[in-house]
Amino acid sequence: MSACAQVKQAKVGENKVLKLVVLWALLLMAAPAAVQNLRADGPSKNNQAAEGPNRGQIRIPTRRPTPLFEGKEGKQKTEIHFDPVTHMVTVKLLVQDPNGYFIPNIRRDNFVVYENDIRQHNATVEIEHAPVTLGLLMEFGGRAQALSRLLGIEVARAGRQLLDELGREDKVAIWKYGDKVEKVADFSQGHETLDRVFQDLGTPEFSETNLYDALIYVVEQMRPVEGRKAIVLISSGVDTFSKAKYEEVLRAARDSDTPIYVISLAPVLRYLIEAHGATGPLARVDWSNADRELQEIARTSGGRAYSPENTVDLSSVYDDMMENLRVRYVIAYRSSNELDLSSPRTVRIELVDSKTGGPLQITDQSGRPIPARIVVQDSYVPSTASGGEGSGGSTRSSK
Repeated sequence: MSACAQVKQAKVGENKVLKLVVLWALLLMAAPAAVQNLRADGPSKNNQAAEGPNRGQIRIPTRRPTPLFEGKEGKQKTEIHFDPVTHMVTVKLLVQDPNGYFIPNIRRDNFVVYENDIRQHNATVEIEHAPVTLGLLMEFGGRAQALSRLLGIEVARAGRQLLDELGREDKVAIWKYGDKVEKVADFSQGHETLDRVFQDLGTPEFSETNLYDALIYVVEQMRPVEGRKAIVLISSGVDTFSKAKYEEVLRAARDSDTPIYVISLAPVLRYLIEAHGATGPLARVDWSNADRELQEIARTSGGRAYSPENTVDLSSVYDDMMENLRVRYVIAYRSSNELDLSSPRTVRIELVDSKTGGPLQITDQSGRPIPARIVVQDSYVPSTASGGEGSGGSTRSSK
């Protein structure tokens, strides 16, 4: 090949390389624009699933059509914290459907906050999954040997499943009661140690079942505990010889800052006793009344009562309980009110469609409209709202 031909071939090669370089440069320049076009065209499929078919609409997972708990739900406790230095207000609240299930997927721009009827701007919204401190109180006694044997099995099985729901940051203390209350584990013990507690429970001894006295005692033991907390009561609801009256238990539950979640063993024990053809005192127990009293104790305290048909698998019950106790929307905003810190301030939160400003539309996966209930403490006093849980919550609905 001549030198001229070689030079010509080299130039052709250089031109090809140059064209490739130019092509790569054009592709790199076009990539950000393409990405931006994708963003401008609309949300991803995942976001569309959360938003629903209409822009601004929220779509949530389909839940069962009835609540898992029994009876009415009591006034649940929410929290407001005020920082006197920055004037930042932190509100922890619940958003639920009519059956008490937590509603997820609500975004920051769907929340509108009013303080003393003045809209607050630049609010931030997060979802909190808080660690919990539990006081577990278990019935462990009775006058009938047949009932005691069944009770020991049911209580151990229900208690052990509760441990499976707890994380490493959660704490639990355990009490059992017959004619007196006995602590079997404190908050400092690890989960491995706690699991052995249920393995070693055995069969309850012959005794009275003084539910009212035991529950009032544990309510007082939980009073100094800080943070998100609750009492979990595993009981038949039968009380045979307490000094305290039922009305005193209700008053203690109402005045406490600790919600009570009840696992009622009344349906389970009633079925087992009837299946064994029991007679005598067991046949005369009013199990329906015992179950109703447990429901009222839970409602008065701001907790929930569950009456499972059996204790073989309580995972859905404990999931519902822990979601209700742990999960909160957390809204933070800087108060525009610079006046007296010792005067009460009202708080109102609404759910709105960020596109239209109208009420937020929420549907499940089948397209069924889901009304939302906002459970929030409706007022606070800045000088006293320095931490801890609020005294109660109000409920508002969003259609």
